[in-house]
Amino acid sequence: MSIDTETARRVAKLARIRVEDDALPGLAQEFNAILGFIEQLSEVDVDGIEPMTSVTPQRLFRRDDLVTDGDQQDKVLENAPDAREGFFAVPKVVE
Repeated sequence: MSIDTETARRVAKLARIRVEDDALPGLAQEFNAILGFIEQLSEVDVDGIEPMTSVTPQRLFRRDDLVTDGDQQDKVLENAPDAREGFFAVPKVVE
């Protein structure tokens, strides 16, 4: 696939980037270099290779999802300027 100056102009317009007319050939050339690199990547055989999230093999530490400091509603509501029925009360902002 080859990008010409008109396609580069259209991509710039879609990206809402102002590109001067004299810079369009250079932009098209950069797009072509990027697409060439992507084509090189598609030639690599990756059959049987596991996807990875990092270049170093490491396991994430996982902890049990336990509530350790719950059941403190009264203490939390002591900080509220206005609390009603066990909740923070806030003034109405939408009419």
